[in-house]
Amino acid sequence: MDKSKPSIDDFDRKILRMVQADNMTSQRTIAEKVGLSAPAVARRLQYLRESGVIQRDIAVLDERLVDRPLTIIVHITTENERLDLLDGMKERFLKCPQVQQCYYVTGEMDFILILNVRDMAEYNEVTRTTFFEGGNVKSFRTCVSMENVKTHGGLPL
Repeated sequence: MDKSKPSIDDFDRKILRMVQADNMTSQRTIAEKVGLSAPAVARRLQYLRESGVIQRDIAVLDERLVDRPLTIIVHITTENERLDLLDGMKERFLKCPQVQQCYYVTGEMDFILILNVRDMAEYNEVTRTTFFEGGNVKSFRTCVSMENVKTHGGLPL
């Protein structure tokens, strides 16, 4: 067994399903639904957080209600796949607040980014600073989401 991989059982999976849906659910409510005591749920949640199974507890915002209505998917092809250049791109994408998700992928493109922007003017500025000025971007293709049908889905456990 891989010692770096945390051990989780069926109770943990039930707890994880619940906190993925709503991490504000009380430990007492979780305990009642999974058949454990509230202190047992508290210990398990602490372990799941400390072991990295639960990476973050965040609030998911409605983009429209905070005036950031545009979701943009960008496919990026690099000029050069030297590791230092790729690492530089990854670092730029990590630092860019508009980049919500970044995937280094195989296939015809090298990166897929999911961005959230206020408007196309903001996206234009991101392309200038993050893609053009940063360098190593051969080309990129932009898709604007007409409707975000499913986002922030929980993992199927």
